[in-house]
Amino acid sequence: MIYPMYTKTPVRRKKAKPTSEVQQKLNEIYAEEKLIRIANANFTPRDYKVELTYSSQHLPQSDEEADKELTNFLRRVKRYRKQRGLSELKYIAVTEKGTRSGRYHHHLIMSGDVELFDLVALWGKGIVGSDLLIFDENGIANLVKYMMKQLKEFIGRKYKRSRNMIVPEAKKRDNRFSKRMIVELAKDTENRTEYEKLYEGYHLSKADAIFNDVNGGVFLRMRYYRKEAAWLKRWGSRIQKKTSRPSCSAGQPSPKDNTRSSR
Repeated sequence: MIYPMYTKTPVRRKKAKPTSEVQQKLNEIYAEEKLIRIANANFTPRDYKVELTYSSQHLPQSDEEADKELTNFLRRVKRYRKQRGLSELKYIAVTEKGTRSGRYHHHLIMSGDVELFDLVALWGKGIVGSDLLIFDENGIANLVKYMMKQLKEFIGRKYKRSRNMIVPEAKKRDNRFSKRMIVELAKDTENRTEYEKLYEGYHLSKADAIFNDVNGGVFLRMRYYRKEAAWLKRWGSRIQKKTSRPSCSAGQPSPKDNTRSSR
């Protein structure tokens, strides 16, 4: 991420809003990118994307009740793994509330090595959808983005994650790029050649820009992957085939990829 730095703190006008629309957008991006880094650092193609839905007789009646049901499920999974000598559970979880139906369901990224049948039993509230994670040149960034979007209809608007996660530290390099260079790069975020000159040994996956019309600032967000990591995608595909498993309980159809819901 490349963004402008200011030597002086701008004076806020009396009637200015506490947070501008652009700043709010940037805050959302910072939070999303942090979670993407955490997800990519902690999960592999052997881990799962899981969706938990409720049968009619178990429907939560409030956000608090839905959150409690999710917490209890995670406790049961932790206990299950510990009893069987499996690695400690790692997870990222969000709760979604349907905009029209008002029905709750939960999206998770979690450690693998648990059979679907056992996940269904541990949940015990309805249908379980489960697939192996699918990695691409963005890792599982698209899945994380999808999960973050689901929080908008949930009052808490907070995701859950286990405390045992690796949290990569963001490195800062001030004054590396001039404003002129950033403006030029922002004009064409499809110019792969120019972006790859910035970081040798990496391929560009994607780039986008945000412009602040108030102060003329430009914010760039790029995602790269190592050139020698091209084999990883092929390896991940082989893992998917070798460890194929039923994707959903109760005869539900399989989601085609990480970002589609099994509803």
